[in-house]
Amino acid sequence: MAYFRFGNNSYVGDDAIANAEMISFTNPIERGLITNWDDMEKIWSHAFASGLQVAPKEHPVLLTEHPLNPKSNREKTTQIMFETFQVPAYSIGIDAVFALYASGRTTGLSVDCGHGSTNFVPVYEGSPLPHSILQLDVGGDEITRYLMNTLGGNSSSPNLFQDMKEKHCYVALDFEQESNHNIKHSYELPDGQIIEIGAEIFRAPEVLFQPMMIGLEQSGIHEMADLYGNVVLSGGTSMLPGIADRLQKELMHLIPPNMMAMVVAPSERKNSTWTGGSMLASLSTFQERWIPKEAYDETGPGIVHRYCF
Repeated sequence: MAYFRFGNNSYVGDDAIANAEMISFTNPIERGLITNWDDMEKIWSHAFASGLQVAPKEHPVLLTEHPLNPKSNREKTTQIMFETFQVPAYSIGIDAVFALYASGRTTGLSVDCGHGSTNFVPVYEGSPLPHSILQLDVGGDEITRYLMNTLGGNSSSPNLFQDMKEKHCYVALDFEQESNHNIKHSYELPDGQIIEIGAEIFRAPEVLFQPMMIGLEQSGIHEMADLYGNVVLSGGTSMLPGIADRLQKELMHLIPPNMMAMVVAPSERKNSTWTGGSMLASLSTFQERWIPKEAYDETGPGIVHRYCF
């Protein structure tokens, strides 16, 4: 959700996007972690009042979190939900775990390709394996920035390149072979001008498999994957056409001949975290994961570690 501040006024969501030409955006989340709590609180307020149109004090709230979210952030979020928004009950869980549940699985490797990073979360019978969680600092934002830098854009037009990415970018099954083709796509700018874009549309997503293209000394997503037999994709960046086939191909090159890799890419994977969280919250077995306000009032923010894991 977009947010920016102009003078004493702040704009969130569609209002922020509508005023995009006036001022640059701020983002209270970096690499999946909240870094500006005041701005984040404004976004939550907007989500309750304008997005969901509900009074938070009348409904239990389930939030998702980054798999490497520090305990201090968990406690701060818990405090804001109970003390600022006065929710009657609250719970929080790892986004990638919820996404795995949405695919009908409780064991596997959840690969969540998001805006600021790609996270690899091994899950066994519904519980994440914390010491095996990995993060690749490449996500949709890096792909957008690669397009912007390659095509001569500037920081005031990220939405244009975001739109270009979503409409034209894809993951090449064979990057070297694709590079030999003369790729041409037409893209219409907001002013009606038509420009031609070429190899950038598959070179930009290649940073997921070759992070060194943007100067990162990290392995690509295929080299960080484990639990090859049950790899489940989720997140907005995983909607890039071709990503599942390419990941399947690369994994088959890495594993022994007697093993089989299976990459699952649900059609609604962009919203898998929400779907999985909704499914879990409706189960009777999940009720013990809700933190009642009375328990919070007695114990404080640290209670989140007893109820949520």
